[in-house]
Amino acid sequence: MKVLFPADYFRASQPDELYAEQATAFARLGFGVSTFAFEGNRQFRPPLEPGDLVLYRGWMLDAAEYGALGDAVQAAGGQLFTSTCAYLNAHHLPRWAPLLPDLTSETACFHDLSAVEDGLRALGWERFFIKDFVKSLKTGGGSVIERPEQIGALMRDMEQFRGKIEGGICARRFEEFRPGTERRYFVLDGGAVSPDGSPPPRIVLDCAGRISSRFFSVDVAERADGQLRIVEIGDGQVSDLVGWSVPSFAALWAGRALQMVSTPEDSL
Repeated sequence: MKVLFPADYFRASQPDELYAEQATAFARLGFGVSTFAFEGNRQFRPPLEPGDLVLYRGWMLDAAEYGALGDAVQAAGGQLFTSTCAYLNAHHLPRWAPLLPDLTSETACFHDLSAVEDGLRALGWERFFIKDFVKSLKTGGGSVIERPEQIGALMRDMEQFRGKIEGGICARRFEEFRPGTERRYFVLDGGAVSPDGSPPPRIVLDCAGRISSRFFSVDVAERADGQLRIVEIGDGQVSDLVGWSVPSFAALWAGRALQMVSTPEDSL
C-alpha cells in the first residue's frame, strides 16, 4: 500500500509542509510514500507501481478534482483505496445525513440556490445552521441564522470568503452543544477508533455500519440535554487530526501495509 501526499509547490518530490510529519510517520511504518503535483505536470514522485493500492492524505478536493486524481492514479497503474463514490458518501452531507436521522440534526438540502429562502420558510424552524455540501462558514456573519430572509447575505459571504458554494446549500435544525465536548473518531474498515484508544461511544459504533466508505471520520458532541449527537461525517483522507497526534493517527494503519487488499468501492 502507498500513501499519497500533495507535493510541496517548490520541491515536488517532498510533501507539502502541512503533511511532512505524517509522511515521515507512514514511512517509518513501512508504507511507500509518494507525492503528487496537483499543479503543473501532475506527476507522482516516486512513480506509482502497477497494482499499488493508494491512500490519499491531503487537502479537501471537490468531486471533479477527486475524480481526476483517481483517473491519474489508475493511469499510473494503481487504484485509490477510497473510490470517488465512497469519498462523496462521507464528504457530502446530503449523502450521509439521511442515513443517520436518529443520530444527527434534522437536515434539508437544496441544489437550486434560488429556492433556498422559500425552502427554509417552509421548514418553519426557529434557527438554522447553514453550510454547503461540505463546510460551514467560519468568517463573516457565521453560519447560524434565525430568519429565512438572512440566507441571501450568508450565501454571498460563503462565495466571498470560500470562493464558491460546493454542491448546494444544506440547512440543519439548530442544536445547542456543550462547549468543549466535540471529539473526532475514525472508522477504518468498519472498526471505530478513538484518539486515546478508549472504547468509542455507542453512537459512533452505530454510525460505523451505516456509511458506505472504508475510511471516514465521525465528530460527536454532547447536546445541551446531555445526549451525544453526530455533528459531522467526513472522508478520513481529508479530515484534520483534531484531537489526534500524528503517531496515534498513523497507528490506525500499523501492520496493514501487507494486509490491505484492493477492494473496488465503485458499487458503494
